[in-house]
Amino acid sequence: MAIKAEYIWIDGTQPTAKLRSKTRILANADKLPTWGFDGSSTNQAEGHASDRVLEPVASFPDPIRGGDNILVLCEVFETDGTPHVSNTRAKLRPIAEQFAAQEGIFGIEQEYTFFKGSRPLGFPEGGFPAPQGGYYCGIGADEVFGREIVELHLDRCLAAGLAICGINAEVMPGQWEFQIGPVDALTVSDHMWVARYLLYRTAEEFGIDATLDAKPVRGDWNGAGAHTNFSTKAMREGYDAIITACESLGATQEIVLEHVTQYGDDIEARLTGKHETAPWNVYSYGVSDRGASVRIPWQVEVEQKGYIEDRRPNANVDPYVVTRLMVNTCCSALEKAGQV
Repeated sequence: MAIKAEYIWIDGTQPTAKLRSKTRILANADKLPTWGFDGSSTNQAEGHASDRVLEPVASFPDPIRGGDNILVLCEVFETDGTPHVSNTRAKLRPIAEQFAAQEGIFGIEQEYTFFKGSRPLGFPEGGFPAPQGGYYCGIGADEVFGREIVELHLDRCLAAGLAICGINAEVMPGQWEFQIGPVDALTVSDHMWVARYLLYRTAEEFGIDATLDAKPVRGDWNGAGAHTNFSTKAMREGYDAIITACESLGATQEIVLEHVTQYGDDIEARLTGKHETAPWNVYSYGVSDRGASVRIPWQVEVEQKGYIEDRRPNANVDPYVVTRLMVNTCCSALEKAGQV
């Protein structure tokens, strides 16, 4: 029997890339063929030379169509076989391989916000809801909005075999979070993009828009982030390596800006020093400090081993980019310090 293969890729839209997909009918999933698309319609080519190439890199059971149908995550290449400039996965691959011996793993906390028309889900027409506070991990129809979408999304991520490890309601009405990990850099990034695809497709069925906007409501409301948890073998075994990693991320202002300017669009609006954030251009780290750039969880200090949480990445960050930057910066410093 023929199967439906949904080819998924990341386009070239700036400043925040979009997901695209199209369906191919295959005899089976034994060999996933290379495919092509019109790059002039995805901000990845000019009209006079519009062909771009889709190279399958991972496949998953399709929990929406069911049966033997699959989701196929792809990298984008030029017709000469070189990675397209928008192909950030290709830039992560050699860095992940270079530092593979350090056994780096990630957990990414993806916040997002549901919108119904022009307003966040749960915001009354012509006004604002009660101030944030009761919505975080809330219970009840007066504080929680969109749970049916969230539960269906969770089920579909599990059915697709993604490394999803939790969900919770966030601090603003209509705002939620899911977590992917702990897995290696390429896996967490691949699974995050597929989980985003499933989120958009699931919300679509309810007539709801799921957005990764970093500051979906201006004013006294939390933004939406993608807190990125990271550890290496040395960090999971000793506290000195934890401090080395934290220090490396703020070693120079050049490193600070290299990271934060690639941590998602509109980061200055979210990282203000308020609403559980540090100022976007000032680096800090601390134990149990959600107002720091990087948090060392309290149990990590107690146990003298574990992981760190970079709280700066926006909800709209490219996971291939944030994992590449963190592996390159932290693992280089750990290697130099002999903490591998």
